[in-house]
Order: sequence, then structure tokens, then C-alpha cells
Amino acid sequence: MSERIDAVLSTFQGIRWNDILDILLVTFILYNLFVLLRDTRAIQMLKGFGIILVLVVISRFLRLDTMSWILTGLSAIWIIAFIIVFQPELRRALVEFGQNRIFKFIFKEHGQLYREIKETAEILAKKKTGALIVLEREVNLKGFIETGTTLDAETSSELLISLFNHKSPLHDGAVIIREGRIAAAGCILPLTQKDDIDKKYGMRHRAAIGISEETDAITIVVSEERKSISLAIGGKITPDINGETLLEILSLYAPKIR
Repeated sequence: MSERIDAVLSTFQGIRWNDILDILLVTFILYNLFVLLRDTRAIQMLKGFGIILVLVVISRFLRLDTMSWILTGLSAIWIIAFIIVFQPELRRALVEFGQNRIFKFIFKEHGQLYREIKETAEILAKKKTGALIVLEREVNLKGFIETGTTLDAETSSELLISLFNHKSPLHDGAVIIREGRIAAAGCILPLTQKDDIDKKYGMRHRAAIGISEETDAITIVVSEERKSISLAIGGKITPDINGETLLEILSLYAPKIR
């Protein structure tokens, strides 16, 4: 009995952390693939391929060389036939798989997020509509998020523009973006207490500087009076930048944004 226990323990001791990660990743991918295909005609063929794989394992375990050789060749043909016959279903499944929220979080395209913000700032500046957009980085902005209206919505230029529309009840506050999503709108930010701030800056600019003094957030300000775009970070504000410069700065700080 003790020898069996020692054998089991020695087996587990040989397992590395990346072996566990490997198993978890394969399980996760196979499960999601099954969920995506379960309501399609491809699932029946996938079940057939699974049966072949089980037979291959059994034949190798029993050392049925001829049967194993035939089944291995058949499985290769089965894969090719599966891809050809069910190409539309596979394409749809892969698209849905890539749109999974977990993968969006892991492989999030910050570039797309910043392009949405750039487009928003440019359109609002042309329309002479003020805006205040805060991007959370390492410092948690939960306290400021709670001062506004929680949204937890996908970030898009259309939604941002509508939030800052003069008819919107949330247009006077700030929009805070966390992990690529609009966490809240109509948020209240602290004003800077500096005395040497240029008089041309209004309340939005002072709020942008204020939040950047207390946190490491990046804040974009659109001035409705001057139709200009400014960016505040680290207690300093860079005024009158164009959309391309804004995009470059945001892209530069992308690794630090959650």
C-alpha cells in the first residue's frame, strides 16, 4: 500500500506548473469550441472525430499497430474533410471565439480604444462641445467612479459623443474609462489648487490637472470655447494638440493602462 502511495506522490512531484497551465488552456479552448459548435451541424462530425481519437489511443495502448496506423491516417483525412465541409461554421465560431470578453481583456486592442477617443475629441472640438475623459491606469479610481453614474459600457465614439451632448444630464461631469470600458459618466473630479494656472483654463482643465495630480490617470479635455484638445498627466497639461498627437501620446502610455 505504501509503495502505491509513494508511486502516486512521485508522479505528482514530476508535474510542473506549466503542465497544469497547459492542461487548463487546452480544456478551456476545447470547452469553448464545443459551446460554439454544439448548435451547428458540425458537432456531429466533431463527435465522430472524437471517437476516432479515442480508438487511436486504445489501439496504441493495446499495441494494435495496424489498427492504430489506419485510424491515424483516417483522423488526418477527417480533419481535412471537417475544415472543407464546415468552413462557414468554423469561420463563425472563430469570430465568436475571438470576441469572447476574456480574450478581449487579454489581447485588448488599445489602438482601437484610443482611435475611438481621438475621433470623439476631434468631433466634439469641431462641434464646440466640452468634454472630460479620464483613463484609469495603475491607481484605482473607484472613489471618483462612485461620484457618477455607473455604466460599464463598451467604449465607442458614438456613446462618448452622446454622453457629452448638451442635452445629456451627464455632460457636465467626467467620463472615466477603466480596462477599456466606460465605467461611469458624470463623475466629479478634484480641482487643482495651483495658483499659477493660466487664466484661459476653465473648470474642466482645472479638474483634469487636479485628477492627474492625485493619480496617474490620463485626462483628455475638449474646450468648447477654443475648440481645442488638451491632455493632462502627472499634474501637467499639454494644450492645443491635434488628434494625431493625442493618439501618439495615448499609444505611448498604452502599456501602463489597465
